[in-house]
Amino acid sequence: MMSSGHYFSMRLISACCVFFFFGAPSWAVPTHAGLSLFGQPPKYAPDFSHVGYVSPEAQKGGDISLAAPGTFDTLNPFIITGIPAASVDLAYATLLKTADDDIFTAYPYAAQSYDIKPSVPSITFHIRPQASFYDGSPLTAKDVKFSFEALTTHGSPHFRSLFKEIKSVSVINDHTITFTLSPSANHELPLLIGTKLFILSKKYYQEHDFSKPSLAIPLTSGPYFYQTVDPGHSVTLKRVNQWWGENVPISRYMYNFDQIKFIYFRDPYVAFEAFKKGDIDFRHEMSAKFWAIGYDFPALASGKVIRREIPHRAPTGMLGFMFNTRRAPFDDPRVREALNILFDFEWINKNLFYNHYHRLHSFFTNTPFASEGLPSPEELELLEPFRSELPKRLFTEPYSPTPQDGYQSPRSRSKRALQLLHEAGFIFQRGKLVSSVSHQPFHIDIISSSPAMEKITLSFIKSLKSIGIDVSFRYLDPSQYVERTNQFDFDLVSGGLVPASSHPGTELEDFFGSCTRNIEGSQNLPGIENPVVDALIKRVGQASSLEALIPAAQALDRVLLWNFYFIPKWHTRGFHIAYWDKFNYPDLSPHHSVGFETWWIKKPSRKPLPSLTSE
Repeated sequence: MMSSGHYFSMRLISACCVFFFFGAPSWAVPTHAGLSLFGQPPKYAPDFSHVGYVSPEAQKGGDISLAAPGTFDTLNPFIITGIPAASVDLAYATLLKTADDDIFTAYPYAAQSYDIKPSVPSITFHIRPQASFYDGSPLTAKDVKFSFEALTTHGSPHFRSLFKEIKSVSVINDHTITFTLSPSANHELPLLIGTKLFILSKKYYQEHDFSKPSLAIPLTSGPYFYQTVDPGHSVTLKRVNQWWGENVPISRYMYNFDQIKFIYFRDPYVAFEAFKKGDIDFRHEMSAKFWAIGYDFPALASGKVIRREIPHRAPTGMLGFMFNTRRAPFDDPRVREALNILFDFEWINKNLFYNHYHRLHSFFTNTPFASEGLPSPEELELLEPFRSELPKRLFTEPYSPTPQDGYQSPRSRSKRALQLLHEAGFIFQRGKLVSSVSHQPFHIDIISSSPAMEKITLSFIKSLKSIGIDVSFRYLDPSQYVERTNQFDFDLVSGGLVPASSHPGTELEDFFGSCTRNIEGSQNLPGIENPVVDALIKRVGQASSLEALIPAAQALDRVLLWNFYFIPKWHTRGFHIAYWDKFNYPDLSPHHSVGFETWWIKKPSRKPLPSLTSE
């Protein structure tokens, strides 16, 4: 889960949260309370005992098996080399942890409290004395400092982007650590330090090279540790006996299974068959075909398998075909728009997806940060200085991923696409689309690592070839795919992803900022280099209230959409899950996830699916 929030501005509100801004008088508030964005009162008071979507009736015990796609070749998920095994959140703890029904607040986790000095500015965390690694060795401030240094020096560029405005890290004593921040640091940085700095063991990595992929069992700080590894096939995590976080309020009554085994499947059909046989216990269904026609096996009819759809309020990121704008002709927005037009989602949804999906229309779908209609007055105030650098239609037309104004039929789509391509310098010559200057054919190299995308991609390729575009499609194994994308060696990626964010923030620079365009392994796969995008990312970073953040994010969303860096794909408006009837779960479920970490192996009885928590 790479989603990260943005901007942390705090003040004291009824002893429930801290509002912080740089330049204030020097003070420090030691607190066990939640760290909240923009001063909203946290849902839970400082003395809360557990979150509302868990159950005190939860029992520890039992083993489960889950399916994972593809393969893996490393237990180090923090570097760009290798394909990591599943479940970083199960294996590693952080100083703070967000609640799934209060996504704008982080609560003490490995840290039992923190205090803030806005005038320095800095944040100090006080680590729980009982916090430890799974072997019982103490988790100390030196481990936290080492984690920061390792992640920002050898880890993914994502960590360097998140933490670049930390000036220094000081170990005060074994259980106290202070992060001193740049005066210009974004408001959310203390929150990011709390929730995104995974805690590693300094002692372990003195004997193991953190910068290299490895299948050696690491010393982990979370509720589970890696027990056994069958390289490329399965990995088994074991619950830590008498784990230090067992009775910490933010994690109480969670992580109840004794053992979780992830079994890897390269073929989604084989994975589904394994679930039907009972080799897999729980399935988050991602296939429209399987959901529509696959659940007709005897175990479902007899009630041994339960299938449910849970409406959700989860933010949806951007998934789609992603252009590499470092290469011509994909550096031309007219070319990118033309290929957007040729992607016939409506036909694909009807004929391949059983009308199961809804088209993505924003980088922040299902959040208040998604742009809609025409720009609001608040957005216009931000966009007007860049009017000459932006498409005129951005100010006069609502964005739609589906062609409007008579361009819905395949013939009209092709006609409009060819018109745009002609404007971009391509001509139709002997049945092929070629450059009017070099007379070289228009060629697209599409890569994918998902077998499930083959039919969709082939349908798109058919549309491309119908207007004379030469296309090659390569399905790559995961290691080849990671290598190609890390090195930006592609024209079009079939499964480009910008993860969901409940509140857009610091991560935006990693995905869209010009400064990350040429950093190997960065998340800026499209190679975006756009001064307007950079300026709006900065405005998001300067937002000191939700009222300021919303129009800044909407304006950014609008600019990204009208530049056609992606061909948006689709999403569902509910979680589709199926599971063997061996589980119990709380009466309430969180707004933004299934909450599977709160389930437990049940005694013989069954109750209805949990409802969403109330506001």
